[in-house]
Amino acid sequence: MAISVFDLFKIGIGPSSSHTVGPMRAAATFAQALREQGLLAQVTRIEVRLYGSLSATGIGHATDRACLLGLMGQWPDRIDPATIDSRIGQVLQEQCLMLDASQPLAFDYARDMLLLDESLPYHPNAMTLVAEGGQGVLLRQTYYSVGGGFIVEQQQIDAPVSDQGAVSLPYEFSSAAELLALCKAHGLSVSQLMLANECAWRPESDVREGLLRIWAAMRECVDNGLRHDGVLPGGLNVKRRAARLHRSLQEVVKPNVIGSTFSAMEWVNLFALAVNEENAAGGRMVTAPTNGAAGIIPAVLHYYMKFNPGACDDDVVAFLLAAASVGILCKKNASISGAEVGCQGEVGSACSMAAAGLAEVLGATPPQLENAAEIALEHNLGLTCDPVGGLVQVPCIERNAIAAVKAINAVQMALRGDGEHFISLDRVIRTMRDTGADMHANYKETSRGGLAVAFVEC
Repeated sequence: MAISVFDLFKIGIGPSSSHTVGPMRAAATFAQALREQGLLAQVTRIEVRLYGSLSATGIGHATDRACLLGLMGQWPDRIDPATIDSRIGQVLQEQCLMLDASQPLAFDYARDMLLLDESLPYHPNAMTLVAEGGQGVLLRQTYYSVGGGFIVEQQQIDAPVSDQGAVSLPYEFSSAAELLALCKAHGLSVSQLMLANECAWRPESDVREGLLRIWAAMRECVDNGLRHDGVLPGGLNVKRRAARLHRSLQEVVKPNVIGSTFSAMEWVNLFALAVNEENAAGGRMVTAPTNGAAGIIPAVLHYYMKFNPGACDDDVVAFLLAAASVGILCKKNASISGAEVGCQGEVGSACSMAAAGLAEVLGATPPQLENAAEIALEHNLGLTCDPVGGLVQVPCIERNAIAAVKAINAVQMALRGDGEHFISLDRVIRTMRDTGADMHANYKETSRGGLAVAFVEC
């Protein structure tokens, strides 16, 4: 299946792409199916069954709330985050929801929202929705939230649809080696090749407009994070730091960002913290490629755009296209799901993507870009997903800041070379896949191991 840049970068809400955005989309899709089949008026009960990681950390990741919102016909890219608390509060108080925003339906949370201590074989993030009527089950559907807000229906697994009729890309690639060969053969940069592929779906003007809309959403998320003080929701009492750090940096009389390594890192840290604090608070943000790793790409791009006097919209487009090329490779050949391969699949992939994007706008050759992406991902291998309290806060927020700086360092190292290096990006991606397969389930977004347990023991 061809993957678009707009599949990887999606406007949504926090705190998780796999546990919030995906389940909301699944539930909204289910409600839409009931409407399209003329079944809405017949529904007397809906049961939500959450399995695996969705069950283990679903409350902390707002999976239950996302399912309710989706059933009410809300979509992650359209809902106003400021209305969520009141919407959910009304459902819980009245024990009733407006199915597909049109049909009142009794909903008893304790009875109808089931967090089950079992997993389904296809993917750890599984959920089943069952709509009942007077004559029994009207519609039953199982969905898998496979990372980055992507959802897969059980029917797609049981009876895969052929690729016949699918979009045909002018430069199809499934490996970094193929990508580099295509760039060399046609004299294209990575972003130019990606743009040509995107134009198979939509006109170039629409690609550009869409990417600038993504960038505007990223900037807005940073700005919101810089404005908000206080404590993040969830019970850990984690204090927001971005607003305070921003005020501190602004007080510096003559910030020498170019000449001071420490100053540069602080600004990159700031932008990443701002995004991930907004994500943890359930605000509007962009999956890049996931929510848990959403601060890395905006932080690197934001820093480049803010402190490079010659930066322009063309750089934004090139950055995001080049970053997406690596995201496509990670998704095709491994995973971007923390529940499947640990945080190496989220933060590692995002770090590698950010490195590719920055390398592109700094004039790297395709081999140098591939080297930068490889360095960034290689040094995130084995990273576990062990959120304390099942919340996307500790260590997730700081982890994005560290990875953003790491991406920049990877580019600096790659640009000092000619693109020749020992281990290819393809091998590192395969290693990420194999490492994830070997990783114990306790370290894959279940909060049953690692820092999540160490915090409880303290």
